Amino acid sequence: MTPDVAEDLRGWLLEGDPAIRWRVLGCAEERRRLATEGWAARLLAAQDASGGWGGGEYSPKWTSTTYTLLRLLWLGLAPGHPAALRGCDQLWEWHARKRVRETCIVAMLTRLTGYFQYEAAGLDDLVAYLLDQQMNDGGWNCAARADRSRHGSFHTTIMALEALSEYAGGVDTHDAVRRGQEFFLQHRLYRSHRTGEVAIRASVRFPAFPEWHFDVLRGLEYFAAAGTSPDERLDDAIAVVRRAQRQDGRWPAYAAYPGRQWFRLEEPGPSRWTTMRALRVLNWRDVR
Repeated sequence: MTPDVAEDLRGWLLEGDPAIRWRVLGCAEERRRLATEGWAARLLAAQDASGGWGGGEYSPKWTSTTYTLLRLLWLGLAPGHPAALRGCDQLWEWHARKRVRETCIVAMLTRLTGYFQYEAAGLDDLVAYLLDQQMNDGGWNCAARADRSRHGSFHTTIMALEALSEYAGGVDTHDAVRRGQEFFLQHRLYRSHRTGEVAIRASVRFPAFPEWHFDVLRGLEYFAAAGTSPDERLDDAIAVVRRAQRQDGRWPAYAAYPGRQWFRLEEPGPSRWTTMRALRVLNWRDVR
């Protein structure tokens, strides 16, 4: 990419939402704007009097409290925001009533709790549960039902690793994280260990919000955020992201997963959000 093209892309990105601008500029002031302007502010305005969203804790997808908080996390709402803490309150009350023991849901709750810095006495127990659910191959699978010999699920494993990355408590997670990362590296992030083909066809498209689904960009974002040095086994996945780039240097907007959305993030065409995410991953690969 030439300096002129890079500068053009930067200017175009800075015309976007605060969720994009603060990452491009690395500016705390821009990040604070999320609560009052743009996409995150619209989600915050939809919070109901109980502190939740969408009339439910986990469903309806994708407007429930769980998935709305995940959107706010992905957009970059700052930890400790009062609205997010009220939402976490509701999720933990629901967890106390239902005693949910489903790995994907536990991972989401763990991640949201850690990221937003919500004080929860039961967080260590959730993390211990996640560690107990790890498969023999290093992955996680919410459909395993205690059968450790089953193959890990790409979907469940990325959520478990993301959850553990936000945890800062007293349970030792280092070995579980190492094994989970190795699970993905052995699959070159997105390939079948049996055939070498793309394991999940939809994983080479990058919706703005991945929900509970694994995709290549989400996986690379995890490794970049984890502070790891790029492993050559991720090169194929990096190439998938590069091939998705348009001739104008931008990445397209992808259709959301089926289900009700609060609003459409961007119109079809070039996507500032996806472009920002892809460029950050490629910069991690090239700089490290």
